[in-house]
Amino acid sequence: MTAKTKLKKRKAAKPAVAAKPLLFSDSTPAKLADFKPVLCIFGDDSFTCFGLTGKERLLRQFARAGLGDTVNAGQATSHKGPVILVRADAVLDQPLIDVMIQRPNMVLTTEKHDGRTAIAANLRGTDAGILLRAWEAGKPLFAPTLLQCAPSELGANYWQKLRKRETPYAFLLTKDNQQEVERRMFMGTYKGATDIITKHLWPVPAFHVTRWLAPRGITPNMVTSVAAVLTLLAFFLFWRGDYVWGLTAAWAMTFLDTVDGKLARTTLSSSKWGDVFDHGIDLVHPPFWYYAWGLGLGAWGIRWSAGFFWWVIGIIIAGYVLQRAVEGIAIKWLGLEIHVWRKVDTLFRQVTARRNPNLILLTLCMIIQRPDWGLIAVSAWTGICFVLHVIQLAQASVARGKTGALSSWMAKP
Repeated sequence: MTAKTKLKKRKAAKPAVAAKPLLFSDSTPAKLADFKPVLCIFGDDSFTCFGLTGKERLLRQFARAGLGDTVNAGQATSHKGPVILVRADAVLDQPLIDVMIQRPNMVLTTEKHDGRTAIAANLRGTDAGILLRAWEAGKPLFAPTLLQCAPSELGANYWQKLRKRETPYAFLLTKDNQQEVERRMFMGTYKGATDIITKHLWPVPAFHVTRWLAPRGITPNMVTSVAAVLTLLAFFLFWRGDYVWGLTAAWAMTFLDTVDGKLARTTLSSSKWGDVFDHGIDLVHPPFWYYAWGLGLGAWGIRWSAGFFWWVIGIIIAGYVLQRAVEGIAIKWLGLEIHVWRKVDTLFRQVTARRNPNLILLTLCMIIQRPDWGLIAVSAWTGICFVLHVIQLAQASVARGKTGALSSWMAKP
């Protein structure tokens, strides 16, 4: 592929925000390597967020987005291809990293209420000196040929990976706003569609625990390992009928299950093995807890017939597996996670028969000393939720047949 063809393809892209096409200052044909962006992080990063300096965080973020080539300020001004300039004290939400790579001739600023300060830019290297001098002198940026946009003006409010709709953040980190920025970063790691406990109960304590763990070198896999031990402990205690202590271990496990994911995202230290380790435990253990809970009823003098026992456990296990299957079918056939299609589907995800909502049922029934009712409630709710999932899938299939491809309500303006 010739350099001319490569440039033509780049011009053909249609970003959400209109921007001038990338142009090079020299009149000679550019080499193919000149079209690959390089990253230049400059300035002071005296403060840290979750144990990482600004430069460390930005390097990891851009590397994850596929941009690992870096230059210093001097090299940036002589680079003939596109350069992405970022202040070292800038804190950027991950979706903005992708935007900065994809959109040439653009300057990213903070929001108007934060002073609308330029903090990053994608431009040709020969123009980099103008911005660098303005930033170093602390002067307002005047560049009529560059499009200046705040995060709210970029149309990047829907983050598909985390199934949520919110405006990405862009801050300049200072000593005075460090905790505020860390809190915003932490909340930005939450999925838009999740259960009621994870969404409403765990965020505050999980933020403080994550903030304490991050600078001390505690890795997400370490937290997951402790959660795995608690998973086994809860199973053993449920089996013995020690439901109070078992629920204590179970709830502690669910809390750490929140912390390990947030620690991974805030420190940008997730790995393929960690992802498999964490999600593998999450996927496998719930049916075993319910089975152990049923066996533990004997310690309370509650005797079920074998037939009734297996009906209750069978509905729970089958419903659990089939609900997961419905969700997988939706992703495979419809190209959409079923819980983000309509707003009501996202609300339903908060209470659908997954581990945490089921633990609420078990805990409430344990409070009134009827653990048997708890298991029956979980069985009934699992069956109901499976039927509702099937209805969701049917409705989505019909809608797709009428309108074509489906999209999340969060992706709409």
